[in-house]
Amino acid sequence: MVVSRVNKPKTKRGKRFLENRDPKVVENVKKAMFIKGGRTSEKVTKALKQFYMLKSPFSLMLSKKNILRPFDDVNPLEYLAQKNDHSLFMFGFDSKKRPDSLIIGRMFDNQVLDMFEFGVEKFVPMEEFKNEKVTLGTKPMLVFNGEAFSVDPEYMRLKCLFTDYFRGETAENIRLQGLEHVLHFTALDGKIYFRSYKTTFLKSGTKVPNVELSEIGPAFDFVFRRSKLGSDDIFKKSKKQPKEIMANKKKNISRDGLGTTYGRIHMQKQDLDKLQTRKLKAFKRKFDKSEEENGKDEIKNKKAKKNTENAAE
Repeated sequence: MVVSRVNKPKTKRGKRFLENRDPKVVENVKKAMFIKGGRTSEKVTKALKQFYMLKSPFSLMLSKKNILRPFDDVNPLEYLAQKNDHSLFMFGFDSKKRPDSLIIGRMFDNQVLDMFEFGVEKFVPMEEFKNEKVTLGTKPMLVFNGEAFSVDPEYMRLKCLFTDYFRGETAENIRLQGLEHVLHFTALDGKIYFRSYKTTFLKSGTKVPNVELSEIGPAFDFVFRRSKLGSDDIFKKSKKQPKEIMANKKKNISRDGLGTTYGRIHMQKQDLDKLQTRKLKAFKRKFDKSEEENGKDEIKNKKAKKNTENAAE
């Protein structure tokens, strides 16, 4: 029987470090680590640096080479991810059977969830594009083209991975001038075409400007080679959100196509006999002719009695 060892922090700094790694209601931005294999080509090394710059400032480039085989043994990769507290990774290597390869993946609960291997067929770095670049750390807009992204289960999971990779910080407010970076993914015939653009807003005479795209790099043509996906149960568990951030569903409220809100109110049955109204004699339900005659007789008796008293005086 193996007894797991629990290391307790001895200093306040160590305590804060461990608390930062604990699960949170609102998680931190996912960070990516970039790893070079035991043997890498110049093309793969440059590709890793380009993705490192795109993901910056939430990225880490490991300086040492690591001899890893993620599709055969994931334990060393999971150790590096847990040690550096990074949930995204990109591993580059080069071999005779698999030249110029990149493995892109993500973690869940310190375990590999999804991995995809691509071959770098064509690569144009940022330096060869002379257009003006975007601000460092700009949150990009993601565009996916291709039927495979909405039909093929592997490509649907790959789309989810790319969204996790480049989504960055959650933006509460959006400024039009801040929408300056576009990442475009096209899936066609087993290949992924990756392009990066900068938006330019031109005057149009209306409130909506004309938008032009200028390519700023990098540009990649990837060949899809193989993948390793987590089970549906683990993937479903990874999408689960805490109850604290879930919006409370409002019952009996609906909206139509025009945006009008309709509400349904449930009330108890009203007793109309006890309904409060103006107290007028004519509105009394039990008022009949016999009561009217009795009332007239009482008035006559009062008048006769009054006349008798006056005569006696």
